[in-house]
Amino acid sequence: MPTIKTFLLPDLGEGLTDAELLTWQVAVGDTVTLNQIIAEVETAKASVELPSPYAGTVVALHAEEGSTVDVGSPFIDIETADEAGGPTAVPSSTSNGESGEPGGRTPVLVGYGVAAEGTTRRARRSATPTPQPAATTAALPSRTPQLPTRPLAAPPVRFTAKQHGIDLADVEPTGGQGQVTRGDLERFLTSIGTEPAVTESTDQTAPPNAEEERTPIKGVRKHTAAAMVRSAFTAPHVTEFVDVDVTPTMDLLDELRENKYFAGIRLTPLALVAKALLVALRTNPTLNSSWDEEAQEIVTKRYVNLGIAAATPRGLMVPNIKNAQALGLRELAVALKELTLTAKEGKTGPADLADGTITITNVGVFGVDAGTPILNPGEAAILAFGSIRRRPWEHRGEIALRSITTLSLSFDHRLVDGEQGSKFLATMADILSDPMSLIALS
Repeated sequence: MPTIKTFLLPDLGEGLTDAELLTWQVAVGDTVTLNQIIAEVETAKASVELPSPYAGTVVALHAEEGSTVDVGSPFIDIETADEAGGPTAVPSSTSNGESGEPGGRTPVLVGYGVAAEGTTRRARRSATPTPQPAATTAALPSRTPQLPTRPLAAPPVRFTAKQHGIDLADVEPTGGQGQVTRGDLERFLTSIGTEPAVTESTDQTAPPNAEEERTPIKGVRKHTAAAMVRSAFTAPHVTEFVDVDVTPTMDLLDELRENKYFAGIRLTPLALVAKALLVALRTNPTLNSSWDEEAQEIVTKRYVNLGIAAATPRGLMVPNIKNAQALGLRELAVALKELTLTAKEGKTGPADLADGTITITNVGVFGVDAGTPILNPGEAAILAFGSIRRRPWEHRGEIALRSITTLSLSFDHRLVDGEQGSKFLATMADILSDPMSLIALS
């Protein structure tokens, strides 16, 4: 006998309490297979694709795109044909990676399910949420009525349409995914002789202002803001600066780019700075540590998970390269390229953002010379790499135009004292001003 299974939004990792629903990949009435992607959600850490834990027919969607869903609340109802009434859920993985079920189904983790063979992703669609059934095991009629789908539109556009009594189905959409944009709605209102109204602010203490735009703080940006506040007011920050003549490093970079060993590899100044940092940590390991408040201990790591601050359309993210200390310069350059491309495409996963030990922020790509970066929470240090500029500089007793950059090191003064921070920064400067030592020590 068919039964209804209610899929509750799971904990997507690291104690997260909610997630924003970005898009539904299915609509009411659709048939889904086990592990088929049903939705994309954004947590405070990353964007995650949710696989279906059941095979069957979609009966109800419990959230609208753009809304925030609490962990443990109903997410989707699926009618299954499981006659025994038991769950057709995703199998649990075992220590050897096997499912433990007959047939050897591939186990999946939340957000990274593998669709069943032959399954293709449906076009993004949005449907009106429907109430949760009174009982998740109640039988349904053999034929479930199809509920109408709603036009795609952002919440502010829906609110404005509601103000004017407009059915968005009457508005011609021009958005990339077939959604009705603000411009589409304004053109429609103009065509029927109605002036678009200014959306009222939810803050009743402030008057509406057509010259202001309000952006909800949620997802990655919300997490980043909270993390930076905690870091700034928990770890006592100290920042030191050093100007470095990196002309020899830039010359070496030109030579390496012509070397056949680096053919097809995008070798950048950041790769050499990252390699210099990894070498400098060998004699200055305190910079690669963390503070254990509960145990009142300093934890010095023998591994380096190198974080790279990346500006993405979804906000600041700091994915990290695991065990970067084990990589040669070529492998490090490849890892940096993959990391930044993945971040810009919005495909960085929660695991890529976890367990960083030290971070580099490349402010030089924005033409900035120096800064006082805030520590990534849980780390002892962060290095800001400034722009490389041609400047007059003393060289061998004469003034010459040289390639100069500024390194800014912020560190947690509970973990790193002034001498340790200064020695680390001086080591970095020595390596970049004489990069042959970088090759010798790598």
